Amino acid sequence: MKKLVFATNNAHKLSEIRAILGDTIEILSLDDIGCTDEIPETADTLEGNALQKAHYIYDKYGCNCFADDTGLEVAALNGGPGVHTARYAYPDRHDPKANTLKLLNELNGVTDRSARFRTVIALIIDGEERLFEGIVEGTIPTEERGTEGFGYDPVFAPNELGKTFAEVGPDVKNEVSHRARAVRKLADFFLA
Repeated sequence: MKKLVFATNNAHKLSEIRAILGDTIEILSLDDIGCTDEIPETADTLEGNALQKAHYIYDKYGCNCFADDTGLEVAALNGGPGVHTARYAYPDRHDPKANTLKLLNELNGVTDRSARFRTVIALIIDGEERLFEGIVEGTIPTEERGTEGFGYDPVFAPNELGKTFAEVGPDVKNEVSHRARAVRKLADFFLA
């Protein structure tokens, strides 16, 4: 079985990826390789951040790996928060609750609530790079809905579900999410 390091410190993302990939690929965490570093994310695109993180692990630890970056792109915010999604409320830290509250406040009174979540996965195997993208179109409700999931899950409703990710739970989310779509492309690459 192929082993890959997933360059993330986010336990939610790690468990999501493992659930989506199942037994296709053995996913190692940063803890598994002894990496406790804060991996830089200073690029101005999702693709750039994903590649930066993957190269950091590949160059420093010599492990085949992948990294992702995800952005919420809201039409009324000209595609924002985009690359700043995780640090939307505060540029120096992650605060998911503050992020969702800021988003709802920014969209207060706005009628066009269309948005999309986009994930880019950068894979590096033996020095070769590949990119995989997953997109899910949806809307931002006027208030948080649901209690499952993490991050923006209570305020993003994929068009095909009509409910937020937080209302449908992880099993349904893992079938239709942006990350799931990108990960399936990654898995298809290994199965081809």
